[in-house]
Amino acid sequence: MKAWLPLIPLLALLAFSPMASAGGVDPTDFDEPGLEERYRALLHELRCTVCQNQSLADSDAGLARDLRRELRTQLNAGSSDDEIIDYMVSRYGNFVLYRPPFSPATYLLWIGPFVLLGLGFVVLYLTSRGSRQGTKTTGVDSAARERARRLLGEGKDV
Repeated sequence: MKAWLPLIPLLALLAFSPMASAGGVDPTDFDEPGLEERYRALLHELRCTVCQNQSLADSDAGLARDLRRELRTQLNAGSSDDEIIDYMVSRYGNFVLYRPPFSPATYLLWIGPFVLLGLGFVVLYLTSRGSRQGTKTTGVDSAARERARRLLGEGKDV
C-alpha cells in the first residue's frame, strides 16, 4: 500500500495541470484586450456544425477548432462581429447560429413549438370533454339490467 504513496504528488500535478482543464477552447493570442471578450462572446453565439447542440466554445471537434482559428484570424484582422457572423453564415448557413433570423426558411423552427403546444391543448380539451360526456350517459335501460342479472344469476348456479 505504501508503494503508491510517492505517486500522489504526480497524480495531483496531472489532475490540476492546465492541459487537464483546457476543455474545448483553444488558447488565444490577441494584441488588443477587448478582442478576447469579443472572441468569447462569439464562441458562445456560434454553433458547432458537427456537434449540433454545442457552441464553438464547448465543442472539441476538428471543425470547431478550425472555426475557432478562423474566428481568431478575423478578429486579429480587424473584422467586426457582424462581418464575422455574415462570413460564417455565408459559408455554413443559418445552422451555425444559435439564434437564427426569423425568415421563411426558419418559420417552422420559431413557430413550430407554439403550434405543437396549441395542438396539445386542443387534444387535451377534446379528450376531457369526451370523458365528461361519457360519464353523464348511462345508456342501460332497466330491461337490459334485468337480463344481465338473470344471466349472472344463472352463471352462479352452474
